[in-house]
Amino acid sequence: MPARADFARGVQAYDGGDYRTAAEEWRLAAEGCDPRAETALAMLYQDGLGVPRDIRRAIHWYERAARAGDPVAQMSLGDLYAVGRGTALDRVRAYVWLDLAAGSGKDWAARRRDGIERKMTVRELHRAKEAIRAFRPMSPASCQ
Repeated sequence: MPARADFARGVQAYDGGDYRTAAEEWRLAAEGCDPRAETALAMLYQDGLGVPRDIRRAIHWYERAARAGDPVAQMSLGDLYAVGRGTALDRVRAYVWLDLAAGSGKDWAARRRDGIERKMTVRELHRAKEAIRAFRPMSPASCQ
């Protein structure tokens, strides 16, 4: 599958310090709906490696990967919502994404979620838990 090959070439470029090539490879794979590439590309935009730093683009790619079920993207997106970086602070969304990541074994996400829960109202927590119950990972066919 070409998207996997693009992702692997991106990893090789990244490991070699060639962030621009990594971004190009991962962009191709991300456009082909590879959640690993979407997450990796988001990280490059978040840190400004090989691409201009652009937190809104990072959020876009994290969101696509998170909706596909990628736990690293869910954790990263939850953290951005938790601090309001590049987006409005949103404890409900932060809780949802961090809880989903925690469900995949991400202990840091569970600790972060628990800290956010202590700041939430009963209504916010209810909305978050409803969203978690309703969550269904997006299929690759519907990623566009």
